[in-house]
Amino acid sequence: MKKLRRCDNCWTYTFKLKCPKCNNETKLAYPPKYSPKDKYGEYRRKIKYGN
Repeated sequence: MKKLRRCDNCWTYTFKLKCPKCNNETKLAYPPKYSPKDKYGEYRRKIKYGN
């Protein structure tokens, strides 16, 4: 199964490992799965929402 990927440089979505527009490497576009045992969730929420 192919997974959707995104170029961080030009924000192009593709299934390829390299961006067809700028030839940079692409990364998976999906966020990580939610886990109630996420040991870094508190820190990510502080960065995103402050306080």
